[in-house]
Amino acid sequence: MIVSRDAIFNEAAVWDWSAQKECDISIPLNETLTEREEEPSDSSLSQEEISEEGHADSDSGSHDVDHTPLKYKSIAEVYARCNLCIIEPKTFEEAVKDEACQKAMENEIEMIEKNKTWELVDRPTDKPVIGVKWVYKTKLNLDGTVQKNKARLVAKGYSQKPGIDFNETFAPVAKLDTIRTLVALAAQKGWKLFQLDVKSAFLNGVLHEKVYVDQPPGFMVKNKEDKVYRLKKALYGLKQAPRSWYEEINSYFTKAGFQRSPSKATLYVKAAESGSIIVSLYVDDIIYTGSSKTLMMEFKTEMMRQNEMIDLGLLHHFLGLGVIQTESYIFVHQKKYAKTLLDKFGFKDCKAVVTPLSMNEKLSKEDESEQADEGVYRQIVGSLLYLTATRPDIMQQVFWLDLCMDLLENIWELPKGY
Repeated sequence: MIVSRDAIFNEAAVWDWSAQKECDISIPLNETLTEREEEPSDSSLSQEEISEEGHADSDSGSHDVDHTPLKYKSIAEVYARCNLCIIEPKTFEEAVKDEACQKAMENEIEMIEKNKTWELVDRPTDKPVIGVKWVYKTKLNLDGTVQKNKARLVAKGYSQKPGIDFNETFAPVAKLDTIRTLVALAAQKGWKLFQLDVKSAFLNGVLHEKVYVDQPPGFMVKNKEDKVYRLKKALYGLKQAPRSWYEEINSYFTKAGFQRSPSKATLYVKAAESGSIIVSLYVDDIIYTGSSKTLMMEFKTEMMRQNEMIDLGLLHHFLGLGVIQTESYIFVHQKKYAKTLLDKFGFKDCKAVVTPLSMNEKLSKEDESEQADEGVYRQIVGSLLYLTATRPDIMQQVFWLDLCMDLLENIWELPKGY
């Protein structure tokens, strides 16, 4: 797309509105403004000359004049209608050429330094040094627009050795049924759901083991390239990073007067005279609701003071679920997730059907059809199982498909009914 903003105006000329004449004026768009300024301008025609040329053209009939009205659009409207393809960098060499990725890496390093995650030390001789790499991700909104570019400094945790670099690794996360129950309770009570996002959550988890990592690419300390970092807090990619972060946030909730659910380790409740507040934690995403606006405001203020947080306001998107909150109801959907599945498995152009599954389909191992890809079929069934979070009406059909894993010859056609 070529957009030209070079415009030439002849302010000395005056248009004669009484003359009913038409003319064509050709403006070369491939010339630069600099070239136009250097060359002597011979395009300044008087009104009489333009009228005479227009009269001659109209008399000869050599030029046809199009009277169709033109509609002009701004460049923002043009970009809004373009189908943009987001290509995420795979390597540091690719990302360093992108200004947005470069800024994201600088923000990540700034956050690490601000949290005092590491300290520069001499390379140890009795401990292994873990490598690090950059991982890039472009987060999108529900409508497909770019929300933000993220760059994560990730440790190569696959090289860690048990008992030397880490001990315990397990950390609980919120299950989908917990989130659905919380949404149902808020809808019944007329409460609002809010969301907080912890910036670089794993960087807040305190490490108890001695862990050393290399200096990150692109941010080597000048004249100290042979030194390494000793981690005081966790980095993304470390096997014990989720557990370290959970221990840190659990300790804070306990000190703040929250009671942890005995059956759901990521669900916390706090009651007071003014009301109650319920908090659910999924790694670095925090969802909270309650009957007391005072408690919720105090909780948000204290959390943003304790950690680097992004206040996302009302809950709109969580774990692939879209949430629409109104005064009378809360609607949960997976529209974006469903469209992603159609694109991923090549069902985008399939026709929609009323029933979720064909009732007359006869399955057989020997029907002379082509052998289906077992791996792809398992991916489809697993994806449909997650889709049942908001589509319980297809639960029976998805469960039936799950039982038919052995009949893979003509079963490929069955998921298309969704």
